[in-house]
Amino acid sequence: MHDTGDGQDTTTGRDQVAGAFSDAWLDEAGGTAPALSVLPPEAQAVYRSLLMVAPVAADVFVAGSGDGSLTERCLRKLVAVGLVREEPDGLLHACSPRTTLEAWAARREAEAAEVRSAADVLAEVYAAHQGLRNEFFEVVEGRRAVRALIHSLQDAARREVRVFDRGPYLDDSPPLPEEVQLRALRRGTAYRVVYESGALHHQGALLCMRASVSAGEQARVFPDVPMKLLLSDTARGLVILPRPTSQQADALLVYPSPLLDALTELFEAFWRLGVPVSEAPEDVPLAGAADGRREPSPETQRLLSLLTAGLTDESIARELGVSYRTVSRRIGRLQELLGARTRFQLGVQAARRGWL
Repeated sequence: MHDTGDGQDTTTGRDQVAGAFSDAWLDEAGGTAPALSVLPPEAQAVYRSLLMVAPVAADVFVAGSGDGSLTERCLRKLVAVGLVREEPDGLLHACSPRTTLEAWAARREAEAAEVRSAADVLAEVYAAHQGLRNEFFEVVEGRRAVRALIHSLQDAARREVRVFDRGPYLDDSPPLPEEVQLRALRRGTAYRVVYESGALHHQGALLCMRASVSAGEQARVFPDVPMKLLLSDTARGLVILPRPTSQQADALLVYPSPLLDALTELFEAFWRLGVPVSEAPEDVPLAGAADGRREPSPETQRLLSLLTAGLTDESIARELGVSYRTVSRRIGRLQELLGARTRFQLGVQAARRGWL
C-alpha cells in the first residue's frame, strides 16, 4: 500500500496483490514458504492476496485484482498444484502449502526417478546401436569430440589430473599449455604428467612441457608410455586413440569400474619409474672448469644429440673423431653436472634445459 499523505487509499487491485506478496505470512512458523519458489512470482502474489480474503467468490476476487486475465491464469496454476481449491459454486479456498507442496515434490521426485530409469534404458539402446554392450566405457569418435572431452574433463577435475603424454605430436602442437590447464592449476587442481621421451625431440612438445612445469605441473619422463591417457580425479578416464593414417583421433571414455582402477594403477606405476623434470636455469657453469666456460658448448650439444639418438659410445667416438675414453669421460662429467644418475636421466635433464 502506498500512503499519499492525505489519508486517501489510491491502491489499485494490482497494488493490493503486490502488497500482499510483500507482507503476508504463509506457514505456521510465521515465515514465508520457500517452497513457493516453484511457482511464478505472479502466482505467488495471487496466492498471498487470496489468503487475505478467502474464502471468496472467484468472480469477485478476479474483478478486484486489477488484471483479470493474469489472475485467472495464476488461479488455474494454483488449483493445478493444489494450493487453491475451487468449490462448484465458484468459492475459492486457500489450502495449506506444506502438505500440498510436499505432495507436489513427491510427484516430481517420482518423475525424476522415471527420467533416470529412462536414461538407463536409452543408454542401453544407444550402446546396442553403437555395438557396445558395456557400462564401463563408451566410444567417442572424431578429433573435435575428443578435444572437447579433454577440455571438459580438465574443467571438471577438482583434485587432480593425471596424464600419459606421448606422440604422435602434430606439427601445429601449441608450444604453451592450453588455457584449460592453466585455469585448473590456478584453482588448485594438481597435474601429474608422464611424458614419453620422444617429447624431448619435438620442439613444440618440449616447449609446452617446460612452460607447464613452470606453471605448476609435476612432470616425469619415461622411455615409452603405453598410451595417451587422461584421468580426471577418480571419476573418469579418457584413452585417446590416434588414427595412424590421418590426423583424426578416437577415444574411450571410461567410467568408474575395474577398468578405470586398472588405468589408475598403471599410471601410478609409470609415475614411480619416471625421471622427475624440475625447473632449472637454461645454462649453468661447468663445475671445475678453470676458464669458467658455460654449458652447453657446441661440442656438448653434439655429444648429447648423438647420445639421445641411441648411439653407443663407440659410435659417438667415431662421429666426433675422439677416443672411446674421451666420450665416457665427457658423459660422466655431464651426469655429475646435471645430477643425473643414468644416461637416460642425463638426456631428460639436458632436454629440460634446452640443451638438445
